[in-house]
Amino acid sequence: MAEERLEIYIKKFLKYLEVERNVSPHTIRAYRRDLMDFAGHCRSNMLADRPDNIDVLDIRGFISELTLKKKSKITVSRKLATIRSFFGYLYQEGYVKINKARLVPAPKAQRHLPNFLSVDDAFNLVQTPEGIGLLPVRDRAILELLYCSGLRVSEAEGLNVDDINIREGLVKAKGKGKKERIVPVGNKALDALKSYLIERRLYKKNRGVTEKEDAFFLNRNGKRLTERQIRRIVIKYARKAGIHGQIGPHTMRHTFATHLLLGGADLRVIQELLGHSSLSTTQKYTHLDIGHLIDVYDKTHPLADENP
Repeated sequence: MAEERLEIYIKKFLKYLEVERNVSPHTIRAYRRDLMDFAGHCRSNMLADRPDNIDVLDIRGFISELTLKKKSKITVSRKLATIRSFFGYLYQEGYVKINKARLVPAPKAQRHLPNFLSVDDAFNLVQTPEGIGLLPVRDRAILELLYCSGLRVSEAEGLNVDDINIREGLVKAKGKGKKERIVPVGNKALDALKSYLIERRLYKKNRGVTEKEDAFFLNRNGKRLTERQIRRIVIKYARKAGIHGQIGPHTMRHTFATHLLLGGADLRVIQELLGHSSLSTTQKYTHLDIGHLIDVYDKTHPLADENP
């Protein structure tokens, strides 16, 4: 059966991603789903049961099947990218003589511009949590940090106490593939982080917590705050601030990058701060107000005012 034979190689590939490439569990799950969908397509259509016998037309048939099922272009492109990576691994290991998936063209995906908040909305949002005690002070620190640093929600969740350097104004983030980077933190966020550290110490003292808890952001039970809980915090205060529509921690990340670019920051600098491995990923932020960018050009380029 195609699924049984292909599954052997799929498992090898996923193990390679986990051990050799340090790929996140979330990404591995997504790869597994995509590849098992492809294996299921091969089985149901009585196609070749070994990777070296799979033809370009077999892969194109899978892509056509997804399109007929009204799958979005983004989904189709992602699944094809997964298959390309899979066959790239098989080629690298000598299981196939050519990466045939590279010969299959991807559908031209619609460009979705990232959502971001206006400066006023961003300021209102981070100032919405009020009161004393662990939870409101923690929530203010989370919002301030997300907006001023552009951290991914997984990076915020994974922060430990030792990752916060209050004196230097720096945060050590652990990004995709366990890559670490140092991110500067502004004064407003530093003040919020300092206040939270005080509340965090008081909370642990009052609860008589003696065991060491490395997690920086704690929930009401003294455990590490999860990604889902951080998302709920962002949504909760966005609604309180009168901000509607789709919003979450990633919106804060987009807002951070967008406001930097509007302020004149170099795209390469933004790439480093966001932890993007490729500049092309960062370039989606160049959708910004063209009028603003032209104005910056007119004021800064030495030849902008010269007539032809």
